[in-house]
Amino acid sequence: MITTSPSPQPAAWQRAARRLLAKMLAEFAYEEVIVPEPEPAAGPAAYRLKVSDTLTYRFRAGRGAYGSWQVDPASIGPDGDPLHFISQAHDGVLGLSGDTTGHLIRELLATLRADLRLDAGALPAADLADLDYPELEGHQTGHPWLVANKGRIGFSDADAARWAPEARRQHRLPWIAVHHSLARYRGVDTLATPDLLYADEIPPATLDAFHHTIADLDRDPADYLLLPVHPWQWEHVVLPLFAPAVADGSIIALGTDNDLRLPQQSIRTFLNTSRPQRRTVKLPLSVLNTLVWRGLPTERTLAAPAVTAWVQRLRAEDPFLRDETRVILLGEVASVTVAHPQYDRLPTVPYQYRELLGCIWREPLAAHLEPGERARTLAALLHTDPEGRSFTAELVARSGVAPAVWLRHLFGALLPPLLHFLYRYGTVFSPHGENAIVVFDEHDLPVRLAVKDFVDDVNVSAEALPEHDTMPDDVRAVLLTEAPGFLTQFIHAGLFVGVMRYLAPLCEDQLDVPAADFWALARGEIIRYQERFPHLKERFASFDLLTPRIARLCLNRNRLHLDGYRDRAERPHAAVHGTVPNPLHAV
Repeated sequence: MITTSPSPQPAAWQRAARRLLAKMLAEFAYEEVIVPEPEPAAGPAAYRLKVSDTLTYRFRAGRGAYGSWQVDPASIGPDGDPLHFISQAHDGVLGLSGDTTGHLIRELLATLRADLRLDAGALPAADLADLDYPELEGHQTGHPWLVANKGRIGFSDADAARWAPEARRQHRLPWIAVHHSLARYRGVDTLATPDLLYADEIPPATLDAFHHTIADLDRDPADYLLLPVHPWQWEHVVLPLFAPAVADGSIIALGTDNDLRLPQQSIRTFLNTSRPQRRTVKLPLSVLNTLVWRGLPTERTLAAPAVTAWVQRLRAEDPFLRDETRVILLGEVASVTVAHPQYDRLPTVPYQYRELLGCIWREPLAAHLEPGERARTLAALLHTDPEGRSFTAELVARSGVAPAVWLRHLFGALLPPLLHFLYRYGTVFSPHGENAIVVFDEHDLPVRLAVKDFVDDVNVSAEALPEHDTMPDDVRAVLLTEAPGFLTQFIHAGLFVGVMRYLAPLCEDQLDVPAADFWALARGEIIRYQERFPHLKERFASFDLLTPRIARLCLNRNRLHLDGYRDRAERPHAAVHGTVPNPLHAV
């Protein structure tokens, strides 16, 4: 049966398309994929981009920190169609191969369809500010830096309408049993055995029913590990690619635990809305989105509880982290990995085939919040409503304090714990908009930070530090390492380039906080930390956040020019292209 929208939406499509083209021009210019030229005769903010002898785009743009661009969608001419731009510029100005162009157009179209869904259900900023953390996630517009940020290759349109976070649909996840010959369990000390986890996560009657399902097949429940599975993954990946294991009873379908869960911005992560104190589950989803296939790497999934234990021990034993910043580290406390009998033994096959089945249980945010506190992802601060009202401006108004004071609270909540992990322990998170969560008090003032996704986004200094002596071997084996001079890039790229370079112009436009003052507040918080811990002076030099210039990390350039859409054995990483001025160097 063919379903269609109830009526055409040409005006809505054109608005979304023009907005996407503005983002494309801005981010491609930032990464120097394109080089717009000033057009002084048309005004100080006017630019042109020659695509061919017969086509030149003209637009107005502001310039910001790190060499960024803010393109005015309404100013773009001769048209506002990103697909027309790609079709005209792909083999000339953009220098794309034919296969990259084809896949990119597909991702752009899927992103536009998702943007239409978001626009259709968009709420005023005042209403968004009243939403709880899980519901607010469904109103976010995706990665601010990556242009085709909701491409989700592998999903049909119906899949996206059902499973994407902007669908805002709650689901009951099915569980499966996997024989020990394929599955392995890991947990923190308090969840050392799977039975301890299941006692917390599965109601007794449901667990009993699961065991009966296994026993009815003349199998011993003690020989199996239990885990939820994404229904899309079950249908599209597990049933075909694990067909022998399903046929011989090594994998058994069990049914649902009846809890309703809501997908979050990471799309493969589900919060339990029936029982918010229960753990969040992160499931593999073989969909290509924002550079990578969204699976679960086997070795990192196995190591997740050990990484959690090490990072949380650093916090527990450090009074500054524990008592002053009160940073929340949402631990990945248990995991089940399921090996594929063939793919996992072939290290040269595309990595997507070695990340097919498993689950990570993460501590729920709700259990860490104190009375009166509420949480929102850092990405939410970049949101603007259909009337152009900034979500941040709404929160500042509710707080009753001056914008500069509110921003000082924001930097004071975010930076001290991140800086302490960097300088004291040579360890960085990737505090991008989806992984970093801001905790607010009852007046909507930022008060502290919560961080998630340790295993995928924790990196440590490649230069040996005494503080790493307590790191267990299994943690050391999976954590990525970087030279001290590059370790700071995770804070620059994740927090400052990935979030604050967008927040700064919003604050200038809607809160009357000049960009120079915005970056002075950020720098001031770093200086304040360094003055507080002068004995770490050598580390401040090793992990220098205040250098005149930093390497320009590029996310779109990776897709366009470096990796394209080719399969590869290892996950891709951001490209590096030249340098940009560091606004934290001197304001």
